Parts: sequence; structure tokens; C-alpha cells
Amino acid sequence: MRFLVRKRRQPPAIIIVALIDILIVLLIFLMVTTAFKQQPALKLALPQSSQARQTGAQENPPLVVTIDKEGGLRLGQEGKPVTPDQLSTNLAAEVLKNPEMKVAIAADEAAPWGRVLKVMDAVKGAGIKGVNAFTREPTKAAP
Repeated sequence: MRFLVRKRRQPPAIIIVALIDILIVLLIFLMVTTAFKQQPALKLALPQSSQARQTGAQENPPLVVTIDKEGGLRLGQEGKPVTPDQLSTNLAAEVLKNPEMKVAIAADEAAPWGRVLKVMDAVKGAGIKGVNAFTREPTKAAP
């Protein structure tokens, strides 16, 4: 009589190095695909206004023209520096792409008023009808 001899089973081995590799790849993937909060290109002290409103999600966000306290101009969300002449040509090109475009002026509280007027002239000269200004709500005095 011949008996069947069974081989002993080895317990499954867990390869820890492979698990660490997979965790590192997942960590890198999550870090790369995370949406980071965009920071503005310039820190501005916006003027106060009693009519200030919080901006919400809009279908067509406005093109932002930023004026710093020295009078420097920046165009768009990326904050590309421009001169007043370049601003006029860039606005005219944007109007050709989107005739219903709106512009928002974000000027520092200490920005030269003449520079703000030049920006408004460039906006009106490009044929843009919707112009807004970024402001902040007034601070409430403690009772």
C-alpha cells in the first residue's frame, strides 16, 4: 500500500519592499494631482466700499487688470506685467476673442489715480462695456 505524502504548505510571504514602493507611488500621485489654491501675484490693500460684494462663481470670469501701489500694471490671473500701450493692444485682442468680455480692475489703495484712469480709458477704448473694481467690505468697529 502506498500512502500519499502531502507537501507542507508554506505560509504566504508578504514582500514589504513592494508594498512600500506602491505606497510611495500613490503618495507621489496624490501630491501631483492635488489642486493647489492659487495665490494672487501681488498683495494688494484694496480700498473699502460699502457696496462691496463677495464674488461668486460666474460663467465668464472677468479679465483682471492689477495696479500696484507704484502704478505697475499686470494683466490676467497670471499677473503678466504690461505697459499702458501693451494693455490697450491686449484688451483689443481679447475683445476680438470674446465680445461680451468684462474687465475687473484690482488697484491698490495707494495706487496713483491717474494710472487707474488710464486703465479705464484703455478698457473703454477697446470697446468693453462691463468694468468693475475689486474692493473689500469696510471693517466694523467694535462696540
